[in-house]
Amino acid sequence: MATSAQSAGDKHLQDLVNALRGGDTRARDLLINHACDRLLVLTRRMFHGRPGLQRWEQTDDVFQNAMLRLHRALGEAHVETDRHFFNLATVQIRRELIDLGRKHFGPHGIGRNHHTDNQPGDERGGALHAIEAEPADLAEWTEFHERVQSLPDEEREVFDLLYYEDFSQEEAATILGCSVRTIRRRWNDAKLRLHGELNDGLAES
Repeated sequence: MATSAQSAGDKHLQDLVNALRGGDTRARDLLINHACDRLLVLTRRMFHGRPGLQRWEQTDDVFQNAMLRLHRALGEAHVETDRHFFNLATVQIRRELIDLGRKHFGPHGIGRNHHTDNQPGDERGGALHAIEAEPADLAEWTEFHERVQSLPDEEREVFDLLYYEDFSQEEAATILGCSVRTIRRRWNDAKLRLHGELNDGLAES
Protein backbone atom coordinates (compact mmCIF):
# COMPACT_ATOMS: atom_id res chain seq x y z
CA MET A 1 0.00 0.00 0.00
CA ALA A 2 1.39 3.43 -0.95
CA THR A 3 2.38 5.84 1.78
CA SER A 4 0.92 9.34 1.98
CA ALA A 5 4.19 10.79 0.69
CA GLN A 6 4.18 8.40 -2.27
CA SER A 7 0.56 9.21 -3.05
CA ALA A 8 1.30 12.93 -2.93
CA GLY A 9 4.27 12.45 -5.26
CA ASP A 10 2.15 10.43 -7.68
CA LYS A 11 -0.55 13.13 -7.71
CA HIS A 12 2.04 15.85 -8.31
CA LEU A 13 3.48 14.00 -11.29
CA GLN A 14 0.03 13.29 -12.69
CA ASP A 15 -0.82 17.00 -12.36
CA LEU A 16 2.33 17.80 -14.33
CA VAL A 17 1.37 15.25 -16.98
CA ASN A 18 -2.06 16.88 -17.27
CA ALA A 19 -0.44 20.31 -17.55
CA LEU A 20 1.92 19.01 -20.23
CA ARG A 21 -1.08 17.88 -22.24
CA GLY A 22 -2.30 21.47 -22.05
CA GLY A 23 0.96 22.83 -23.45
CA ASP A 24 2.47 24.11 -20.18
CA THR A 25 6.21 24.49 -20.86
CA ARG A 26 6.99 24.85 -17.14
CA ALA A 27 5.39 21.44 -16.55
CA ARG A 28 7.62 20.02 -19.28
CA ASP A 29 10.69 21.43 -17.54
CA LEU A 30 9.62 19.99 -14.19
CA LEU A 31 9.05 16.60 -15.78
CA ILE A 32 12.51 16.76 -17.33
CA ASN A 33 13.89 17.51 -13.85
CA HIS A 34 12.00 14.48 -12.53
CA ALA A 35 13.56 12.29 -15.24
CA CYS A 36 17.03 13.62 -14.47
CA ASP A 37 16.55 13.13 -10.73
CA ARG A 38 15.53 9.56 -11.41
CA LEU A 39 18.67 9.08 -13.50
CA LEU A 40 20.79 10.22 -10.55
CA VAL A 41 19.11 7.64 -8.30
CA LEU A 42 19.78 4.88 -10.83
CA THR A 43 23.36 6.03 -11.34
CA ARG A 44 24.05 5.89 -7.61
CA ARG A 45 22.56 2.39 -7.53
CA MET A 46 24.83 1.26 -10.36
CA PHE A 47 27.90 2.78 -8.71
CA HIS A 48 27.00 1.74 -5.16
CA GLY A 49 29.99 0.18 -3.39
CA ARG A 50 32.48 1.67 -5.83
CA PRO A 51 33.83 4.81 -4.12
CA GLY A 52 36.93 4.66 -6.31
CA LEU A 53 34.79 5.54 -9.33
CA GLN A 54 33.33 8.66 -7.75
CA ARG A 55 36.48 10.54 -8.77
CA TRP A 56 35.62 9.77 -12.41
CA GLU A 57 31.91 10.52 -12.41
CA GLN A 58 30.37 13.40 -10.48
CA THR A 59 26.61 13.46 -10.01
CA ASP A 60 26.44 17.03 -11.34
CA ASP A 61 28.04 15.87 -14.58
CA VAL A 62 25.52 13.05 -14.91
CA PHE A 63 22.67 15.50 -14.34
CA GLN A 64 24.00 17.97 -16.92
CA ASN A 65 24.52 15.21 -19.49
CA ALA A 66 20.97 14.00 -18.99
CA MET A 67 19.56 17.53 -19.27
CA LEU A 68 21.43 18.06 -22.52
CA ARG A 69 20.20 14.75 -23.91
CA LEU A 70 16.59 15.47 -23.02
CA HIS A 71 16.56 19.06 -24.29
CA ARG A 72 18.22 17.98 -27.52
CA ALA A 73 15.75 15.12 -27.98
CA LEU A 74 12.78 17.38 -27.27
CA GLY A 75 14.12 19.89 -29.77
CA GLU A 76 14.23 17.20 -32.46
CA ALA A 77 10.88 15.56 -31.70
CA HIS A 78 7.39 17.03 -31.60
CA VAL A 79 5.89 15.68 -28.38
CA GLU A 80 2.14 15.34 -28.68
CA THR A 81 1.23 13.23 -25.64
CA ASP A 82 2.52 12.47 -22.16
CA ARG A 83 3.08 8.88 -23.30
CA HIS A 84 5.37 10.12 -26.06
CA PHE A 85 7.21 12.37 -23.62
CA PHE A 86 8.00 9.57 -21.19
CA ASN A 87 8.98 7.18 -23.98
CA LEU A 88 11.44 9.83 -25.13
CA ALA A 89 12.72 10.55 -21.61
CA THR A 90 13.32 6.92 -20.69
CA VAL A 91 15.27 6.31 -23.89
CA GLN A 92 17.62 9.16 -22.93
CA ILE A 93 17.96 7.89 -19.34
CA ARG A 94 18.78 4.39 -20.53
CA ARG A 95 21.31 5.63 -23.09
CA GLU A 96 23.09 7.71 -20.46
CA LEU A 97 23.31 4.71 -18.10
CA ILE A 98 24.61 2.46 -20.90
CA ASP A 99 27.19 5.07 -21.88
CA LEU A 100 28.32 5.36 -18.24
CA GLY A 101 28.72 1.61 -17.97
CA ARG A 102 30.67 1.36 -21.23
CA LYS A 103 32.81 4.33 -20.30
CA HIS A 104 33.94 2.74 -17.05
CA PHE A 105 33.89 -0.99 -17.80
CA GLY A 106 34.22 -1.33 -21.55
CA PRO A 107 37.43 -2.87 -22.96
CA HIS A 108 39.28 0.40 -22.44
CA GLY A 109 37.15 1.78 -19.59
CA ILE A 110 38.90 3.67 -16.83
CA GLY A 111 37.03 1.67 -14.18
CA ARG A 112 38.33 -1.59 -15.64
CA ASN A 113 41.92 -0.44 -16.08
CA HIS A 114 42.42 1.94 -13.15
CA HIS A 115 42.77 0.70 -9.59
CA THR A 116 42.35 3.11 -6.71
CA ASP A 117 44.10 2.20 -3.45
CA ASN A 118 42.16 -0.56 -1.67
CA GLN A 119 39.43 -0.33 -4.32
CA PRO A 120 39.72 -2.86 -7.18
CA GLY A 121 38.19 -1.61 -10.43
CA ASP A 122 35.92 -4.64 -10.79
CA GLU A 123 34.49 -4.66 -7.26
CA ARG A 124 31.11 -6.30 -7.17
CA GLY A 125 28.12 -4.64 -5.56
CA GLY A 126 24.93 -2.72 -6.18
CA ALA A 127 21.26 -3.60 -5.95
CA LEU A 128 18.38 -3.57 -8.39
CA HIS A 129 15.10 -2.49 -6.85
CA ALA A 130 12.21 -4.95 -7.08
CA ILE A 131 13.72 -6.97 -9.94
CA GLU A 132 14.76 -10.59 -9.56
CA ALA A 133 17.55 -10.34 -12.15
CA GLU A 134 20.03 -8.37 -10.05
CA PRO A 135 23.27 -7.37 -11.83
CA ALA A 136 26.37 -8.26 -9.86
CA ASP A 137 28.81 -5.76 -11.33
CA LEU A 138 28.89 -2.69 -13.54
CA ALA A 139 29.43 -4.71 -16.72
CA GLU A 140 26.26 -6.68 -15.95
CA TRP A 141 24.39 -3.45 -15.19
CA THR A 142 25.31 -2.24 -18.67
CA GLU A 143 24.09 -5.48 -20.20
CA PHE A 144 20.89 -5.20 -18.16
CA HIS A 145 20.06 -1.77 -19.62
CA GLU A 146 20.89 -3.02 -23.11
CA ARG A 147 18.56 -6.00 -22.61
CA VAL A 148 15.74 -3.68 -21.56
CA GLN A 149 15.98 -2.02 -24.97
CA SER A 150 15.14 -5.33 -26.66
CA LEU A 151 12.02 -6.11 -24.60
CA PRO A 152 8.76 -6.37 -26.57
CA ASP A 153 7.27 -2.89 -26.97
CA GLU A 154 4.38 -3.35 -24.52
CA GLU A 155 6.61 -4.79 -21.81
CA ARG A 156 9.35 -2.21 -22.34
CA GLU A 157 6.91 0.69 -22.14
CA VAL A 158 5.60 -0.53 -18.77
CA PHE A 159 9.10 -1.30 -17.52
CA ASP A 160 10.26 2.18 -18.51
CA LEU A 161 7.49 3.90 -16.59
CA LEU A 162 7.80 1.79 -13.43
CA TYR A 163 11.58 1.44 -13.26
CA TYR A 164 13.18 4.36 -15.10
CA GLU A 165 10.48 6.94 -14.26
CA ASP A 166 9.47 5.43 -10.90
CA PHE A 167 5.73 5.78 -11.54
CA SER A 168 3.18 3.77 -9.62
CA GLN A 169 1.28 1.04 -11.44
CA GLU A 170 -1.85 3.19 -11.22
CA GLU A 171 -0.10 6.13 -12.90
CA ALA A 172 1.35 3.91 -15.60
CA ALA A 173 -2.14 2.57 -16.30
CA THR A 174 -3.43 6.14 -16.69
CA ILE A 175 -0.62 7.15 -19.02
CA LEU A 176 -0.92 4.03 -21.18
CA GLY A 177 -4.72 3.90 -21.09
CA CYS A 178 -5.04 0.35 -19.79
CA SER A 179 -5.94 -1.45 -16.58
CA VAL A 180 -3.70 -1.83 -13.55
CA ARG A 181 -4.06 -5.59 -14.00
CA THR A 182 -2.54 -5.28 -17.49
CA ILE A 183 0.30 -3.16 -16.13
CA ARG A 184 1.02 -5.73 -13.43
CA ARG A 185 1.04 -8.60 -15.95
CA ARG A 186 3.39 -6.80 -18.37
CA TRP A 187 5.69 -5.75 -15.50
CA ASN A 188 5.97 -9.33 -14.26
CA ASP A 189 6.49 -10.64 -17.80
CA ALA A 190 9.28 -8.10 -18.38
CA LYS A 191 11.04 -9.04 -15.14
CA LEU A 192 10.82 -12.75 -15.91
CA ARG A 193 12.13 -12.20 -19.44
CA LEU A 194 15.08 -10.12 -18.18
CA HIS A 195 15.84 -12.66 -15.47
CA GLY A 196 15.96 -15.47 -18.01
CA GLU A 197 17.99 -13.57 -20.60
CA LEU A 198 20.56 -12.32 -18.11
CA ASN A 199 20.99 -15.77 -16.59
CA ASP A 200 21.41 -17.29 -20.06
CA GLY A 201 24.00 -14.64 -20.91
CA LEU A 202 25.99 -15.36 -17.74
CA ALA A 203 25.88 -19.11 -18.40
CA GLU A 204 27.31 -18.59 -21.89
CA SER A 205 30.11 -16.26 -20.77
